[in-house]
Amino acid sequence: RYLKARSPASRFVNFAKGGAMVNQMWRQLDAILADPEGPFTHLVVFGGVNDLYSDETAGRTVRKIEADLSFLYAAGKTRGLRVVAITVAPWGGFEKYYNARRGAATLELNAWILAGRARGDVDVPVNAYALLSCGDGERLCPRYTLPKDDGLHFGKLGHETLGKALYDAEFHACT
Repeated sequence: RYLKARSPASRFVNFAKGGAMVNQMWRQLDAILADPEGPFTHLVVFGGVNDLYSDETAGRTVRKIEADLSFLYAAGKTRGLRVVAITVAPWGGFEKYYNARRGAATLELNAWILAGRARGDVDVPVNAYALLSCGDGERLCPRYTLPKDDGLHFGKLGHETLGKALYDAEFHACT
């Protein structure tokens, strides 16, 4: 919504599917990019947290998540899209699933995402983890949470803050 409000002549489509792991996201990529109202100029990828807490139930490791993200990034690049990669936001307050091991895996994955520009598979990395933590790296800043904070999902101000970061980093030239 933030991007659309600042660039009303541009088209932003959210193809997010709640609860999806990255391997499920890339399985939908061809259908997304075949949207008849295209063509798209960018691919924004924001995923990984569902994978991180599915390490035991679905066997998701940081290496598997990186491989799946790499596939998404490469698919965007192959289609001539600019790839914007967003790190996993802080989720340490999601006490049902968060633990120290998963916290370390989050930091490892986020470092890999942020290194995407140097690898050449990401045009613009955006650090949601740092942006939404307010100094406590593991938890969402209280002002960014939902009214009924679950420790994982951020609310309206969190979305606006991330939208502004995306706008400043890449979409400020869109009309």
